[in-house]
Amino acid sequence: MLCQFIFKNYKSYRDETILDMQAVSNQGFEHSLLPDGNKQELLPVAAIYGPNAGGKSNVLDALKCLHSLVVFPILLFRGQTTVQAVNCVPFLFDEKTPEEPTEFEVFFIPDAEFEYRYQITVQNGKIVEENLYRRKLAPNSRISTLFERSDGEIKLGASIRKQSINTEVNEQMPYLSFLAINYKIEPINIATKWFEMCIIKNYANPYEEMKLVMRADEASKQQLLDLLMDVGITISGIQFENDDDHVDILFEHTVNNRTYQLHLAEESDGTQKLFNVLPLVIIALTEGRLLVLDELDAKLHPKLLRFLIMLFKNPEINQHKAQLIFTSHDISTMKSSVFRTDEIWFAYKKDDEASDLYSLYELRDENGNRIGPNTAYDKQYLEGRYGADPYFRNMMEWR
Repeated sequence: MLCQFIFKNYKSYRDETILDMQAVSNQGFEHSLLPDGNKQELLPVAAIYGPNAGGKSNVLDALKCLHSLVVFPILLFRGQTTVQAVNCVPFLFDEKTPEEPTEFEVFFIPDAEFEYRYQITVQNGKIVEENLYRRKLAPNSRISTLFERSDGEIKLGASIRKQSINTEVNEQMPYLSFLAINYKIEPINIATKWFEMCIIKNYANPYEEMKLVMRADEASKQQLLDLLMDVGITISGIQFENDDDHVDILFEHTVNNRTYQLHLAEESDGTQKLFNVLPLVIIALTEGRLLVLDELDAKLHPKLLRFLIMLFKNPEINQHKAQLIFTSHDISTMKSSVFRTDEIWFAYKKDDEASDLYSLYELRDENGNRIGPNTAYDKQYLEGRYGADPYFRNMMEWR
């Protein structure tokens, strides 16, 4: 589970920015929260709203960049990828920041025993600093060092120092990835497996909707069919036809006791999007993964979007502590019947072109009180009270 993600000097985010998945108290939906094993509860969902070019996607891009830094060398070593690694682009609208490093820090819980803290600082493609720590999920537990890297020097923590481990590594290679590739060290493998299990997709890129991830076994197909039926899409079967370089997907529709087949491309845009998203949702829910989706709401009816969100907030369905982080323009789901205030986030760009990120929980009304659960979040957002969408206010001024 993701606890907290912190980054600085990445794309439109000049200053330190925090996406916090730690739940605050008394915000409702207590039954949906994910216990971390140490009296702390984590959020199953975080939704990021804001205007176009405000910085919503860049939050997810920052997480994707960190993910790529760690995972890309491992997949490349295994021969499992031909995709280029993501570049760490600094904030460019400043005299100093283009020459300063990009910083990432993440707290995560990959198992029921430890919380990990990973830090990495990158400048011009080179690793400036990198650290990995962990602590037991128990009261008053101490933080143990796995490794620390600074100014080209690597120091090993006591738990792995006893092994014969090379501390000479290419300045462009994360040491976490290097250890995972060359050694079998349990805490290292646990940490890198968490990164590998994260699923990150950007639906602003049309190519992503053409890439399908689905298990072809009958149980997985039946899960998908059941979910499609739950949202009113009457597909009775799924068939795969394989040739040398292509897999064709056929949907079966039963009408008046007769079965008809349609190619996936012949289905509606919404059905195609669901068929792309739902297998990822099933994988995340059944394996307890972090699912990160940019523009999840594109081509989806608001009720379908709400359906997907509530899958993660239903403890009977989300039994393995999966999490969903996504960006959206769909205001109809911005309601207290769907979200807690700490699950709603806003991204907007300030006058100096630097983006800012904050949660609804952090805001106060005109009387200095926190935004209550009985508030019309969507209405107040469109009125510009939350500061992250000036469009509606500007349109009123045009009138």
